[in-house]
Order: sequence, then structure tokens, then C-alpha cells
Amino acid sequence: MSRHGLKEVVHVVVRGRVQGVGFRYHAETVARRHGVAGWVRNLPTGEVEILARLDDARKAGFLAEIRQGPPAARVTGMEVGPAPPGMTPPAAGFSVRF
Repeated sequence: MSRHGLKEVVHVVVRGRVQGVGFRYHAETVARRHGVAGWVRNLPTGEVEILARLDDARKAGFLAEIRQGPPAARVTGMEVGPAPPGMTPPAAGFSVRF
């Protein structure tokens, strides 16, 4: 448990113009600013996937910045839910996966 609350693992799929616009690096910067552990990667479907471990107090701010995206992106949808079975983010650090 952190001083902000329990850590939660969330799975995020972001839709729209989110590939080829620096979205993964934006997500990495946002995650580090919010103290979020996990990873981000492009999906072959044109979406971006994020698996994140974060505490309750930081969840809303992190997701709001992800939804905003970098200047060249246009987010048209975002699904947030629990991590699928077998998907576990690291306990610390955030990375861009290829």
C-alpha cells in the first residue's frame, strides 16, 4: 500500500489518431509524472494499449492526461478496465514496448 492508497492495475485501450503521433512517448512522460508503473505499446489494429499500476489518488489525473494525448493525436475513445488474465505490469518503472 502506498501513502495515497492501494495500487490498482488498469488496462487501457486508446482509439483514434494515436499511432505515428508520439502517443507512446506522451504516455511514458505522463506515467512517470504520476508515478505510474507499467508499459505502453501500439496494437496492430491502430490502437494503443497501456497496462498500468497506479494508486487511487493518481488514477483520474493520469487517465485525463492520457485521454488528452499529445498535440498531434486525436483520441476518439478510451476503454479502461481491469488487466486481462496473465497480464501483469512491473512493480516500478514505465516503458515503451515495440
